[in-house]
Amino acid sequence: MASCSGCGPGYRSPLDAMKGPREEIIYLPCIYRNTGTLKPDYLATVDVDPRSPSFCQVIHRLPMPNLRDELHHSGWNTCSSCFGDASKKRNRLILPSLISSRVYVVDVGTEPRAPQIHKMVEPVDLFWKCGLANPHTSHCLGSGQIMISCLGDPSGNGKGGFILLDGETFEVIGNWEQPGESAPFGYDFWYQPQHNVMISTEWGAPQALGDGFNPAHVKKGHYGQCLHVWDWTTHKRLQTIDLGEEGAIPLEVRFLHDPSAPEGYVGCALQGTVFRFYKTPKGDWAAEKVIGVPSKKVEGWMLPEMPSLITDILISLDDRFLYFSNWLHGDIRQYDIKDRRNPRLVGQVFLGGSFVSDGPVKVLEDPENQPQPPPRIIKGRRVHGGPQMLQLSLDGRRLYVTTSLYSAWDKQFYPDMIKEGSVMMQIDVNSDSGGLSLNENFLVDFGKEPDGPVLAHEMRYPGGDCTSDIWL
Repeated sequence: MASCSGCGPGYRSPLDAMKGPREEIIYLPCIYRNTGTLKPDYLATVDVDPRSPSFCQVIHRLPMPNLRDELHHSGWNTCSSCFGDASKKRNRLILPSLISSRVYVVDVGTEPRAPQIHKMVEPVDLFWKCGLANPHTSHCLGSGQIMISCLGDPSGNGKGGFILLDGETFEVIGNWEQPGESAPFGYDFWYQPQHNVMISTEWGAPQALGDGFNPAHVKKGHYGQCLHVWDWTTHKRLQTIDLGEEGAIPLEVRFLHDPSAPEGYVGCALQGTVFRFYKTPKGDWAAEKVIGVPSKKVEGWMLPEMPSLITDILISLDDRFLYFSNWLHGDIRQYDIKDRRNPRLVGQVFLGGSFVSDGPVKVLEDPENQPQPPPRIIKGRRVHGGPQMLQLSLDGRRLYVTTSLYSAWDKQFYPDMIKEGSVMMQIDVNSDSGGLSLNENFLVDFGKEPDGPVLAHEMRYPGGDCTSDIWL
């Protein structure tokens, strides 16, 4: 919490947030769906304070009251977008369930180190009030409401719409978008009121992606490749930007944190590309490819070419560095984005992946000419899977990483991670000139959980972070 009297949640500005306290605990959902263990998903609280006797340990587990929810991403009841409202407190974590379509509201204010369930929003509320299902990204709005993007309709077809929750009662209010304005697919979104805009992305139809990835579904049009530009005031869809095949499956979207900035970046999974989107001089929006990670020709894998699969991206709070994970190739990359149109690679670290040197996959041709990395072993534990979700410390010096993408895709691409559980790692970041190195003394092993190996996903700090908070 920023130190001033009469302030609301979060921080006055992104640069103020960089001076915030060091993270001491992290909340992250742990998933049992598709692992063979018939137990509920849970919210884990992990101690990341190096001075603590329980450093690198799960100190609390909050099981959900249902099976097979597929907890995934999380957001807040309020954040820096409500900084001017001293009556608001960041004390509820919003946990949408990607598959069951439930939304859990978790009380993290009463006892931050031992959260409890506050309320449960039932799937029928999303189905009946909004005609939507498969909730994904949750953002708090300056109005005090909570907005959650959805992937589909209640029948599993693609439908990119948004539900609004009341920020006090957490009742479903209805749809954010105007009737008939939903997009063909949904996934992530970010808003920028100073430009009266919201931009949303596309994953695919829940029925298509639900049990794994079938490349034929891309050709059949079951996955997206567009950005959608919305009028933030009227809630109408103004523009659809087709990124083409190079931009297939655009996932995480990040505006620059500076609320006046008319630009940002989106990571596109299938071809390993990052597009910059920006406001044009005539006032509409456009996108251009600024980074491409080439696929590698391989043998011993399910396809002859292996894409990098960019799955998460984030931007440091000072808008200087962009980070992303290549879940299949197994590396995290850091780019200097001072020149917004020409990002410059300044850091890279391999943390597992699909073509480690002692594995079954052989790289036949690599446009980047990188050697196959050795397996990553931390404290005697081999990392199965590749780097996936990312979270950066407020000061930009530590990057936390987990390895699970989504249980059905984990099972398909990294079956050993299902057997052994996922891990959480920490990368030391050179936030001056760039550079990434693994902290060999940090490991949270989710293979040793009381009910068996589990899949840990997105990470949140109690006070907000660079992927949860939006400044107005």
